[in-house]
Amino acid sequence: MIYDLIVIGAGPAGYLGAERAGHAGLQTLLFEKRNVGGVCLNEGCIPTKSLLYSAKIKDNADHGEKYGVTVTGAKLDHKAVIARKNKVVKTLVGGVSATLKANKVTVINAEAKITGKTADGYTVTDGAETYTAKKLLIAVGSVPAMPPIPGLKESVQSGYALTSREMLDIEAVPDNLVVIGGGVIGLEMASYFKSAGSNVTIIEMLPTIGGPIDKDIAGILLKNLKKKGIDFKLNCTVTAIKDNIEYKDADGNAQSIDADKVLLSIGRRPMSESIGLETIGVLAERGAIVTDSNLQTNLPGVYAAGDVNGKSLLAHTAYREAEVAVTHMLGNKDTMRYSAIAGVIYTTPEVAGVGMTGKEAAEAGIDIIEKSITMNYSGRYLAENDKGNGIIKLVVDKKWNKLIGVHMISNYASEIIYGAAMMIEKEMTIDEIKQLIFPHPTVGEALREAIFQL
Repeated sequence: MIYDLIVIGAGPAGYLGAERAGHAGLQTLLFEKRNVGGVCLNEGCIPTKSLLYSAKIKDNADHGEKYGVTVTGAKLDHKAVIARKNKVVKTLVGGVSATLKANKVTVINAEAKITGKTADGYTVTDGAETYTAKKLLIAVGSVPAMPPIPGLKESVQSGYALTSREMLDIEAVPDNLVVIGGGVIGLEMASYFKSAGSNVTIIEMLPTIGGPIDKDIAGILLKNLKKKGIDFKLNCTVTAIKDNIEYKDADGNAQSIDADKVLLSIGRRPMSESIGLETIGVLAERGAIVTDSNLQTNLPGVYAAGDVNGKSLLAHTAYREAEVAVTHMLGNKDTMRYSAIAGVIYTTPEVAGVGMTGKEAAEAGIDIIEKSITMNYSGRYLAENDKGNGIIKLVVDKKWNKLIGVHMISNYASEIIYGAAMMIEKEMTIDEIKQLIFPHPTVGEALREAIFQL
């Protein structure tokens, strides 16, 4: 049998692409070497949110007296949290599998490798059988980046150093946890394990946390996490991992810190090696498969979506890329755009941003207006946050009077930011946004208030 499409990898890009293709009537074959759902569903987005919600309940219990609620003896049962996380993941994996079946997608649980091209299409093997399809969608995702730190490889092998995959299944909460990397994964995991009872230290080589997020918001997040009890070593570089962690401090002095476990979270890289790209000549740069605005590679009929193309390592980006790729396969017009993709850090408080920061806009030569206001302009925020220090910041293109960036730190930030993304995606002017009606009372009203203060 010759398939219309073979999809390699069943993460967000792969399984959604397969679903859309199957629904459109394409004979679709999907390969996944681990579990359907990929990193996001099994060891990333969903598991971490399950853990963080448990931590949030614990933290609210600990500080309920501010809101007239006193709780005595609240405890976080880590084993119970992990069991619930596994139940959530199992339910969602089952749902994805059922949807694939409903769309008549054939799923093979095996590692796939591209082997070449024939007159009938591209060939892929699982080591036992060879399959052929007219088109390919490569969606094999990414893996944790492994820097050349002396002793790291041995520490990973011994179980002393862990990636987020292993950390999400750890049976006991470590007394002392050192997190290498102050990006999204590191901050979220640090937040959970601090609530669970660990003494947590984050070592970050940059002077700020949160990667590319707005620096004012990064500063507020840092203040909140320090208040929670997380220790930060900024402008520091890990030099070796032995029985402890050796690093150079901000002044270049050698330091060390003890830990029961080490979490490595310095980012991820596309996983494009060992899948046979060279057999058909797919172009990749620094491990990332090169794609155009339709997610097509340099070869006709071969597409790459999700982390493997290195453009935006986010699950929601992968979903949209898969949709664009399948739409193009079907001969219809669609274009992938990356200017209004929101990013979220699910700590407490949450951080969310979309579009350009003021710094990015200035570097691009755009004449901007920046407006930052306290979230206390929202009555609901004030009611739900005792002494909250959240803000929302707008970045406006002065010439065209259009919103090009929104950045915030607040409860519900992850649920509010999509509205800002729509405003930026649709290139709404400030005058057009002023005509929108926001429900009251909501935390999101702070966005409207900031617009009217421009």
